[in-house]
Amino acid sequence: MIAPSILAADFTRLGEEATAVSGPRGVGADWLHVDVMDAHFVPNLTIGLPVVQALAAATDIPLDCHLMIDDPDRWAVGYAEAGAYNVTVHAEAAEDPVGVARDLRAAGAKAGLSIKPATPLAPYVEALRHFDTLLVMSVEPGFGGQSFIPEVLDKVRAARRLVDTGHLTLLIEIDGGINDDTIEQAAEAGVDCFVAGSAVYQAADPAEAITRLRALARRRSPGR
Repeated sequence: MIAPSILAADFTRLGEEATAVSGPRGVGADWLHVDVMDAHFVPNLTIGLPVVQALAAATDIPLDCHLMIDDPDRWAVGYAEAGAYNVTVHAEAAEDPVGVARDLRAAGAKAGLSIKPATPLAPYVEALRHFDTLLVMSVEPGFGGQSFIPEVLDKVRAARRLVDTGHLTLLIEIDGGINDDTIEQAAEAGVDCFVAGSAVYQAADPAEAITRLRALARRRSPGR
């Protein structure tokens, strides 16, 4: 699965930018990744609930909302109610991750849990039983265009083993520095869904870039 990040898109043309990556299943974007930053949990400020509501009305691509915000226990459900397909909160910010997952699912969305590059996986394995998605950050959250941190792939491999052995039932997603040069090693480690910003939206043809990235990932993960 490929999830283009609108963080790298033209914010003055978000509806058109969503259309640029749409297409039939297996050709266009699988999800549209929406980075919500509050200038508190991370130092940057991006978009919030009104833009998500507008995007949900403008595209049929499932919205993958990544909340890099303080107090997601309070705010996350609003994004589910706005029409997001998957809403991901940060383990480092949520006071009650399992409660957030429960509330998101009750509101009709999939629930995701994200961990920063330095955050270990082990303390959250039990909580992840209540989630649909694990988002492993392969850059420090807060800014686009950063370089991929390959050391996080050890966490991906550990999560993949837990999924393959039936201890967890979730989709493994990665976000940060994913491009033609890094997607194969991430796929080989066990990633299911790849967030790509600049690699898609700075390409001359975003739809063709998605097709190329998907083909590269499939070379290393033919069974998924």
